[in-house]
Amino acid sequence: MAHKILLTSQFKNDEFASEERQKGLAFLSTLGQLVDEPETLGVGDAEGVIASIASSSYYSDDFYKAATDLRVVARWGVGFDQVNVPAATRNGVIITVTPVHMDAVAEYTVAQWMATLKRVYTLNHLSHGGDFSIIRTYEAQYTTLGLYGCGRIGQEVAQRVQALLGENGRLLMYDLRPDIEEVAEKYSAEVVASPEELFERSDTVSLHVSGDDTIVDYDLLCRMQPHASLINPSRGNLVNDDDVNRAINEGKLCYYVVDDPVNGPREIHKDNSRIICTNHNAGITVESTKRLDAKGIEQVADAIQGRLPQHILNPEVLEHDRVKSWRIG
Repeated sequence: MAHKILLTSQFKNDEFASEERQKGLAFLSTLGQLVDEPETLGVGDAEGVIASIASSSYYSDDFYKAATDLRVVARWGVGFDQVNVPAATRNGVIITVTPVHMDAVAEYTVAQWMATLKRVYTLNHLSHGGDFSIIRTYEAQYTTLGLYGCGRIGQEVAQRVQALLGENGRLLMYDLRPDIEEVAEKYSAEVVASPEELFERSDTVSLHVSGDDTIVDYDLLCRMQPHASLINPSRGNLVNDDDVNRAINEGKLCYYVVDDPVNGPREIHKDNSRIICTNHNAGITVESTKRLDAKGIEQVADAIQGRLPQHILNPEVLEHDRVKSWRIG
């Protein structure tokens, strides 16, 4: 029986059909039978699976225990909560990410930064409602942008905003990384000592943090200036939804932009014209999709052919007997 390769439904999105995608899938089909990735993976989905290119499906402990042929789960993107990294590691399965869409997220961030400064969302709302008022807007070159998190994406943003901030604008950075002073110097930025200082001094704060913890609450939001905005292109759970909805309605800040749809915990924001929700689309462009496809296919092919793939999230798994049994060299 041919091995199975699970594929995220992202590959069926006709919005991003391309010749490159078709060629990649044709190549992958020479390595195994291509099968649609279920929404939840359990024991019944495990037989014969050697690899997966995963998106938002949940990978259960029972699946990993039963999937004795499985070598790699390659995330189509960089989020990894649903693929159950601890269970994968215990069972000798490599988890990879595909960090090839940072520039797309950075461009999204810059676009939202400019849109909030120019009050594009309010002007659109007013105009459609028959109110043709002229309102206050701002120039980037006289404002302060604060970056909370200065990893790959944060630095991509920093690189792009320098010209817009010019000589008069300011770029602030907050991050716990030990080399933050060197990173800030590279982008002519100032390091601040705490999130509180970042929120107090910035006209716009942009979050570029991974993890499951909520880091922005009502007290922190109350430190913002009423004209300021918060942009969250990272993860919706970083910000307490009840708190930001309350803070917006109380005029503690002007806009909240989050790259998550208005459902689940974000449903509270429905019809709030100053809370902008996008459908987890920040990193998805025509160009970035081609890169995500290609990298995921490459990672799966490497593992199937006995090579270690790039961007391994759980390197400790390389000492597992299962990995040693198929790894060449």
